[in-house]
Amino acid sequence: MKKILVTGANGQLGSELKKLSKNEQFDFVFTDVAELDITDIRECMAFFDKIKPHFVINCAAYTAVDKAESDKLLAWKVNVDAVKNLVISSSISDSYLIQISTDYVFDGKSSTPYVERDLTHPQSEYGRSKAVAEVEALSYPKSLVIRTSWLYSTFGNNFVKTMLRLGKERESLNVVFDQIGTPTYAEDLAAAILRIIGKIASKEKDFVAGIFHYSNEGVCSWYDFACAIMKLGCLNCKVYPIETADYPTPAKRPEFAVLNKTKIKSVYGIDISHWRSSLERMIDSLNQTETTE
Repeated sequence: MKKILVTGANGQLGSELKKLSKNEQFDFVFTDVAELDITDIRECMAFFDKIKPHFVINCAAYTAVDKAESDKLLAWKVNVDAVKNLVISSSISDSYLIQISTDYVFDGKSSTPYVERDLTHPQSEYGRSKAVAEVEALSYPKSLVIRTSWLYSTFGNNFVKTMLRLGKERESLNVVFDQIGTPTYAEDLAAAILRIIGKIASKEKDFVAGIFHYSNEGVCSWYDFACAIMKLGCLNCKVYPIETADYPTPAKRPEFAVLNKTKIKSVYGIDISHWRSSLERMIDSLNQTETTE
């Protein structure tokens, strides 16, 4: 049975992979920093030598975007040094490496959806560290980088859960309308990753290395996203649109972060849901969980 190592297993994407793994014909090894410190090369190599994974999905990352501006050393240690270690360890064990990246590698100045060959120009420490991590990952021939955007899940902390909580507590909220992108339900991304691995493992599809984009279909602003969350959450909280300038943050966000998904759909045959239908599924799942608890 093919073995899949998942790092950062306690995060949103890692947790979704763990949930979906129950229906997969693979031997999964889920780790977070307590089980495997991927910033330690010796520990990393020893772990790989012990379990000998066929596939590695690196979900581990320093994702505190604003905090990364002042905590650069740790952000780069987790986002760059750890990837170097995974590349070395994967090359020795001859594993396929799937590295998760972000729309923050772009500057957000485009007027059309970003394709994989577009030049990166990150505007934040987080974005810069993830852009360098992509280069490190791609130095290994058996690596695949998947860029995603606006990730949310029933697990962990994210925009959707924050809006649902604040929507119950407040009569109104201000949300930026001049940052455009596409939300990504982490369950959908996890399913796409497992579908790609399944096709490669079964030899239905040859492994194609390189960068691929994945988010849900459609386009919206954070304001549009918040309005949809309130509606699907059956909340009466009024959402007002504001400009980014009215909500300053330490890290600069891309104004336009729409990813073109043609490549991943054509190369690996991945079907992608619209963000609204995925959001509806996520909120339904969240409500079912709260009902049973």
